Amino acid sequence: MYLPRVVDAELQARLAAAGAVVIEGPKASGKTETARQQAVSSVLLDVDENARRAAAVDPSLVLDGPAPRLLDEWQVEPALWNHVRRAVDERGTPGQFVLTGSSVPADDVARHTGAGRFSFLRMRPMTLFETGLSTGTVSLGAILAGEPPRADDPGLTVGDLADRITAGGWPAQHARPVADAARAARDYLEQIRNVDVSRVAGSRRDPARVGRLLQSLARNSSTEVAISVLAADAGGADGALDRHTVAEYLTILDRLMITEDQPAWAPHLRSRANLRTSPKRHFVDPSLAVAALGARSDRLLADLNLLGLLFESLVIRDLRVFAQPLDGQVLHYRDNYGVEVDAVVQLVDGRWAGFEIKLGAGLVDEGAASLLRFREAVDTRKTGEPAVLGVIAGTGYGYLRPDGIAVIPIGALAP
Repeated sequence: MYLPRVVDAELQARLAAAGAVVIEGPKASGKTETARQQAVSSVLLDVDENARRAAAVDPSLVLDGPAPRLLDEWQVEPALWNHVRRAVDERGTPGQFVLTGSSVPADDVARHTGAGRFSFLRMRPMTLFETGLSTGTVSLGAILAGEPPRADDPGLTVGDLADRITAGGWPAQHARPVADAARAARDYLEQIRNVDVSRVAGSRRDPARVGRLLQSLARNSSTEVAISVLAADAGGADGALDRHTVAEYLTILDRLMITEDQPAWAPHLRSRANLRTSPKRHFVDPSLAVAALGARSDRLLADLNLLGLLFESLVIRDLRVFAQPLDGQVLHYRDNYGVEVDAVVQLVDGRWAGFEIKLGAGLVDEGAASLLRFREAVDTRKTGEPAVLGVIAGTGYGYLRPDGIAVIPIGALAP
């Protein structure tokens, strides 16, 4: 049974406006099934050998069919891109094709030659809201429009959150036991390090080194860990890897959409503080960090520091999904005076919001104090007043504090 996704409405709107829509996202995030909800015909290039042979001889052969036509894993036959572009030009009407892909071509040919014809739609694993684990009573769009949050305690416990972090937001796993979903995530990473990295790189890469890099990224989730630290971790007994090698691996993981860094926000400031510009490191889904560490839910509960970092990654994943249809980015803030905020949602219309992310309701006061310091640091005469400053917590109720800080349980958050 198909579970509705936040990107469903985005896909429908983009098909009405563009000749073709390209859905990009990691493997197993549900791109094909989402595309099938609106496609009338399809060809699955990664599994249909006959279609690949036809495309190799004459790529236009696989374009015939009622529109919208789904071309699944189009990058298997990169020559298809130009044929789709020409078909869009010749037909002159929107909604002709949906293309899906789980890796970005090295030369990014798609983005250079698709202007005016293609719309790009990013897809990520499912949020708590999409899997039915959020009540959906606090809308990100509504609070950005000035509506105060109000929500009963959704009833999620820290143990529940540890399970959700371990299982992840993969559509095929959401109804399976946590242990089975965790095994699937470990198998997923094995495929990445043993096969996919070398395939995308175009030559053999050492799976052991890739595995150690994945472990280092997992230990440093939600932090601004430097490449030099990752290089030392991934080198093993032979010493640190070359920084350029690590940078190449990180680029490959990004092209596979396994990782997704969180850029720094650069507002105007009241003070002479220096802004930190390093991105925070995240896997596209926190279950991959758990898999890289070979951990389970019980281990996370025994290490609340790690659990807190992975909970932050889960919240960032959900914020990214919810902010996307609002034309929003999810950034972070930190300066050299120690003022920092876990997430800044910046919309193209100029509205912005700052959020601290705290696993337990008992840490809300700490998060609120940090947000108030943050507000004092930002020159709101130039950035405008924040639409909302809030603490996103793992447990508890949703409400507006007397100091104006919103408290939002993740189990109530929705688009």
